[in-house]
Amino acid sequence: MTESSNALPPLGRIPPNVFCAADYEIMARRFIAPPSHAYIAGGCGRDGTLAANRQVFQYREILPRLLRDLSAGHTRLDLLGHRLPHPIMLAPVAYQQLVHPLAEIETARAAAATDTCMVLSTLSSRTLEEVAQHAGVDRWFQLYFQPTRNATVDLLQRAKSAGYRAIMVTLDTAIKAPSLGALQAGFTMPPDVTAVNLSAYPVPGAKILERGESRIFQGMMREAPSWDDLAWLLKQTNLPVIVKGVMHPADAQRFQAMGVAAQVVSNHGGRSLDGAPASLSVLPRIRAAVGPDYPLLFDSGIRSGSDIFKALASGADAVMIGRLQVYALAVAGALGVAHMLKLLREEFEVCMAQAGCATLSEIGPGMLFSENSEAGTC
Repeated sequence: MTESSNALPPLGRIPPNVFCAADYEIMARRFIAPPSHAYIAGGCGRDGTLAANRQVFQYREILPRLLRDLSAGHTRLDLLGHRLPHPIMLAPVAYQQLVHPLAEIETARAAAATDTCMVLSTLSSRTLEEVAQHAGVDRWFQLYFQPTRNATVDLLQRAKSAGYRAIMVTLDTAIKAPSLGALQAGFTMPPDVTAVNLSAYPVPGAKILERGESRIFQGMMREAPSWDDLAWLLKQTNLPVIVKGVMHPADAQRFQAMGVAAQVVSNHGGRSLDGAPASLSVLPRIRAAVGPDYPLLFDSGIRSGSDIFKALASGADAVMIGRLQVYALAVAGALGVAHMLKLLREEFEVCMAQAGCATLSEIGPGMLFSENSEAGTC
């Protein structure tokens, strides 16, 4: 822990009273300093989109099928040329030293132990090279465009040299409004929690605004990436490039046409634009826009195995877990994250079995209830 508080230190064992993955969210309040918890748990603005991400799952109902043969059931999938044992990934989450002194190293150890693909944030508390030594073979690097192209290219080269298999570029948070809850809690980033991957790159000087210029448009947004920047990025690496933060079908089609390898339907867990729809609400529209075979990932709001099932039935090929990994990390380090992933995977398999789906390919829109469900063919 980096803040003085009454928060408990991480346990060296799996807590005996955790019965489902979501229990880690409840327990985490005891292990994270209140200001940091407000920052991690919050979204942006008044947290309307944050709440919508969870609420929408309540209105998706699973329509089970009977007497199906599940004897050869499994959760394997092929994604970007690699076989994964399950469709659960660890999303990029910044500054994990806020909740554990070993930060992303512990998360990486949990990913390796559970055969889970980990996506490491540019803003990690440990260097991408150090984390790579502890992560499994399936590891990706999440990239933020840097103020200079030289720094961006250097990050790409470092990620490839460290064995990361794909680049996930986040495009939806060039500017971010803080959560009012975090502001009210008095959260400030502790001085010893830094984005160590960026420590060697020059920091641009502050832009002096002319009279009449906007602090937002001509100030904060001056370094925001453009379509031309993305086209340039695609030429800088032979690793698959995934775009994160997609919410509009027209954007999804343009990314696909440019040669983006996959996309993540995400509103950044409610941390980018307060008032945007829930990610799950737009997922079917994005799937319809890019077609049935294009790789789509999903994040924002996953807390259970049935949530994963509903996301896949709505069009995702795999899901990413964000806040739950941080909560589990805070409670019990690598053991906690590994245990959370084990619980999620078993919850998902139980849901598949009860719904009558032996493989991921059988989880489609027809497995979700609607007034026209009787016409479904799944």
